[in-house]
Amino acid sequence: MNPFQKKLTAGGVPLSRGRFETLQINVGRKCNQVCTHCHVDAGPHRTEMMDEATAHKVGAWIREHRPKIVDITGGAPEISEFFNYFVETARSVGAHVIDRNNLTIIETKSYAYLPEYLAKHQVEVVASLPCYLEENVDEQRGNGVFQKSISALRKLNAAGYGTTLPLTLVYNPIGAKLPPEQSQLEADYKRELEARYGIVFTRLFAVTNLPIARFAVDLREHGQWDYYMELLANSFNPATVDGLMCRSTINIGYEGEVFDCDFNQMLKMQQRADGQPLYLWDITPESMAQQAILTANHCFGCTAGHGSSCTGSLEPSEQVAAI
Repeated sequence: MNPFQKKLTAGGVPLSRGRFETLQINVGRKCNQVCTHCHVDAGPHRTEMMDEATAHKVGAWIREHRPKIVDITGGAPEISEFFNYFVETARSVGAHVIDRNNLTIIETKSYAYLPEYLAKHQVEVVASLPCYLEENVDEQRGNGVFQKSISALRKLNAAGYGTTLPLTLVYNPIGAKLPPEQSQLEADYKRELEARYGIVFTRLFAVTNLPIARFAVDLREHGQWDYYMELLANSFNPATVDGLMCRSTINIGYEGEVFDCDFNQMLKMQQRADGQPLYLWDITPESMAQQAILTANHCFGCTAGHGSSCTGSLEPSEQVAAI
């Protein structure tokens, strides 16, 4: 039993699957950015991307099982030649579609069409903007990223995002610390972005950096690995367990492999049955309900403080145990 499972057992909070809602598709590792906090280790140099045969199998599964939400991520998911296929297939069965967008992709010539295309298909844009201050964003995501992000946000606003269509921004801390309280941070973002740049958005997600891939390397290089892992474990909040994304999500990799979440995917913690690795076309939502959720020490990142998932904090501040 790993330390995270021991913590769950000691707290009397078993982790079990709930009702299936979200199919999260990681289409590959290729990205136009190289961010220090990236748990995917994505970048322009990566070549691992979903192929046509796999994409069509995933599309068939979506048409058969009709998930409530289809969440498309990467890398920069729009780089996938099947991004539009997934958007349109999911919308055809009435699914709510989420695009995990890094904003700067909109500023490239090949993807300048995105604001209007996403608006046409009523896709929710969940966009990374780790701070409303230029120097902080560029430190984490690369020189010039902030100004490109602001330009992209203005284009999304012009297409109706932040007013008639949902535009969610994502905050990640810089360094070995937990995010602040989400609602207060959201108020700060809304005030500063509108006052400085005339930008509006719907809501903010505050997401804890998971000690995986590039961020894990950064922690070790700065001698902060032990400190950060201790911080996450000591900040365990049992009230967050019910809201964990692994309870309602099936995550798949670019080869169709089945995982409990994108973080488990990066650690190659693939689901298995009878000793054999599972792929999306091997399972149904009903069969997945029988599979135990796989955990390890990185799971402390999702249960620390206010909690964290792909949908932001899991608990309001008044329900968080003392840290």
